[in-house]
Amino acid sequence: MKQEQQIFLDPAIRNWVLIPIMLVMVLVGVLRHYATQLMTSVPKGNIKQVRESAALMRARMLRSPSGSVLPYPAFQSRVKYLAAAFEKGLYLKNPNAATGQAPNPLSDPAGMESMMEMLKKNMVMIVPQTLIMSWITFFFSGFILIKLPFPLTLRFKAMLQRGIETADMDVTWVSSLSWYFLNLFGLNSIFRLILGEENAAGADMNSMQAMGGMMPGMGASQPMQQASEVLNMFKNEKELLELAQWDNGLKNVEVRILEIYGVRPSAPTSAKEKKLA
Repeated sequence: MKQEQQIFLDPAIRNWVLIPIMLVMVLVGVLRHYATQLMTSVPKGNIKQVRESAALMRARMLRSPSGSVLPYPAFQSRVKYLAAAFEKGLYLKNPNAATGQAPNPLSDPAGMESMMEMLKKNMVMIVPQTLIMSWITFFFSGFILIKLPFPLTLRFKAMLQRGIETADMDVTWVSSLSWYFLNLFGLNSIFRLILGEENAAGADMNSMQAMGGMMPGMGASQPMQQASEVLNMFKNEKELLELAQWDNGLKNVEVRILEIYGVRPSAPTSAKEKKLA
């Protein structure tokens, strides 16, 4: 049987390295959360986007039973107008999408504002983490801090022993730099307990994924994809409007109202009443 590897750690490492690194990362996460709240501006409404969504909602309501309360000429005129508007892309947020041209993100104030918000959030995340990582690398490089109480395979060695180039060390020992990464992605539950579910401190992984979305070739294709999706929705609504059938929703409405209130309408007696009925 393989003999267990024994390494005796100074208790001062626990008191002056292990616990301080975790406390510093928790405090920096709390400060980052409040700094993100202070830097986040109030979102402004985009009238073009609201107009785009309202046009689609108007078409769906016209096709629904709610459109049956309109007279037939009014129903037909609305159907023709909306179908022509959807064909021309009149209600599109980006009119160039109807012609197949890619929209210019720099000409959209809402797009510029969202890019600035993402840049500020990424800056608030990157700068503190870079300083903490430099601090740990400079002062605690090569430190062994803790041993995990469960066995692991050799595949975890590169993840748990960063900064220590020793092939004979047991994989369950954790270096100072690896302890930093474990805290970076493992303190989300602590942040949710302290700051609530919606917090900016535990969003490191989401921020990194958002940064990856801004890489060249990825961020530029997303706006065009969204514009093409909305254009397809407009085309589908146009086809559905042309197939919509009108039904008189006010037919015998007085009889139905009387039946709702438990009143039975009397049968027509005179010839004039029969003709009106």
